[in-house]
Amino acid sequence: MSRLIIFIVIFLILDLYTLQSFRTIFKSSITTYLYIFFSLLILGNFFYQIFTFDRSNGIPIRFSLALILVVLFYVPKIIVAVTLLGEDLVRVFSFAMEKVTGGSDNKVVFNSRRKFISQLALGLAAIPFASVLYGVIKGKYNYKVLKYTLHFEDLPSAFDGYKLTQISDIHSGSFDNIEKVDYAVNLINEQQSDVILFTGDIVNNKAEELVPYKDIFGKLKAKDGLFSVLGNHDYGDYIHWESKEAKHQNLEDLKVLQKEIGFDLLLNEHRFIEKDGQRLALVGVENWGAGGFKKAGDLKQASNGVKKDDFKILLSHDPSHWEKEVIEDTYHYHLTLSGHTHGMQFGIEIPGWFKWSPVKWRYKYWAGIYEELGQYINVNRGFGYLAFPGRVGIWPEITVIELKKGDKIV
Repeated sequence: MSRLIIFIVIFLILDLYTLQSFRTIFKSSITTYLYIFFSLLILGNFFYQIFTFDRSNGIPIRFSLALILVVLFYVPKIIVAVTLLGEDLVRVFSFAMEKVTGGSDNKVVFNSRRKFISQLALGLAAIPFASVLYGVIKGKYNYKVLKYTLHFEDLPSAFDGYKLTQISDIHSGSFDNIEKVDYAVNLINEQQSDVILFTGDIVNNKAEELVPYKDIFGKLKAKDGLFSVLGNHDYGDYIHWESKEAKHQNLEDLKVLQKEIGFDLLLNEHRFIEKDGQRLALVGVENWGAGGFKKAGDLKQASNGVKKDDFKILLSHDPSHWEKEVIEDTYHYHLTLSGHTHGMQFGIEIPGWFKWSPVKWRYKYWAGIYEELGQYINVNRGFGYLAFPGRVGIWPEITVIELKKGDKIV
């Protein structure tokens, strides 16, 4: 309840500041009434959807629409509130200085400045408004191919220049444009990688979500095959089932569908890829996530039969597994591939220079390449989307990683 009160207070502060801006620029009382009406309508609907939301039935379209409206109108209001707050702080400081120095009243100057700042704030707010709108209409299918080269001294020489493509978090139940998905699958194949690796969450909840897209994903091709693991959503834990048997059958159906697509699903297992008498190990664990997520992953079982000095690539859906268990493991997993975070589908990113998303407060490793103790992880930003039907600044990702033998050339 206390968290809900905090949210309500924050929303009210944002609305009060934005209302000030509107009233400063638009003198008509009708504008004020319309602003209040639509704000109450959007907020009221949003909180109604939260209170009536039952995740056991999946994510209804009405909840997604309510979320779109809140993000679309309240992210820009943050810009307005911060801008006007800054002006208020300047005003308070100036007022204090006047009292100390006995200066003259600057009410006219402040009123003129307030109008200018209000116009500036609304102008700046148009940028995130347009960005969110783009993210909902186009951004969720704005696929980006991100390419990395990683160097390892102990990489078997036969695999020098070996290329892998990683995709993650397909969430097929969220798609609403089959042609865009088909385009993305063709884009994956165009990379001509040696192997394709999928790191979990192929559905939101049910195996049937994948059926309309089975033939499309069945077009995926790689010389050394396709390999996959399960993510937290693949187990069907987030919806109500009529029986334990129905839930179990759903998971079995999902396994069959993955096989029909061409994926070799690794359930706490490993496979070897051999080339010119040398090999690397693909190790795949079931979902293991910190903070209440399913912990079905068994790293020891998955690696049983893998030698300590084998070059190892680990597929593990949740990057918290790498942080909590993998990094310190004596087996030394050279490269881990994860997903799960989606980069929150919202943030600011300038490739090669800057990236930020609120999800960084939840996950230490949330997007891109990280290195710890001579081991790497790539956290894929996700192929699909969930709950919020859009992406703003954090685009759907296809990762291509080339393995090179030797030290990195600076």
